[in-house]
Order: sequence, then structure tokens, then C-alpha cells
Amino acid sequence: MLSAVFVVNALLFLPLGLLLYFLPGSLLAVNPLWLLRVAAALVAAWGVQLLAGAWRPSAQAVTGLAAGNLLLVATLIPAALRTGMGGALQAGVLGLSGVLLLLAVLALLLPGRRG
Repeated sequence: MLSAVFVVNALLFLPLGLLLYFLPGSLLAVNPLWLLRVAAALVAAWGVQLLAGAWRPSAQAVTGLAAGNLLLVATLIPAALRTGMGGALQAGVLGLSGVLLLLAVLALLLPGRRG
């Protein structure tokens, strides 16, 4: 079950990283373009690391997954609660934050092979 938490996280981050990497920079109004590419490559690399960690979760991998997810939740919730965000976008960001929080808690609570 702990491996499933890693796989679900990887399925969130890997496609997001690839989408951001190949998305035209003009759609997101990011300047300079290399900044978007580097950030997207980091997100995709995090997804690959999570996918690799699913095969043999260690205590360090579980800690990294939980810490990364909790940091993302702590960043996304204040941004979603600002008044300038639209209703559907705000609901999507809050929903994503809830999923990431749930996955972090599950990773910490589920028993698995940790060594």
C-alpha cells in the first residue's frame, strides 16, 4: 500500500513536469523561458524519483515524500485562499492540496518495508 502512495504521487508530478516543460512559455507569461524549463525538469525528476522509490520504499524516501507534499500544501493553500483567484481554480488548487496532504499522511502512517 505504501508503494501505491509513491505511484500516485509520481502520477501527479511526472505528467505535470512534462506538461510544463513542453508548454509554450507565452501561455504562462514566464520570462526568461529557461526558468520554466528548469522548474519543469525538477518537477519531472521528482516524479521519476517517486516512481523509483515505489519499488523499495525506505525511511528516507518516505520522509522526503511527506516533507515535499507538506511543503507544497503549505505553499498552495495560502495562494488558493487569496481573493483574486477564480472559483473553479480555487477549488482545484484546494482539492490538489487535500490530495497531497492525504498522500503525505498515508505515507507516514502506512506500514511498509523501511530500512
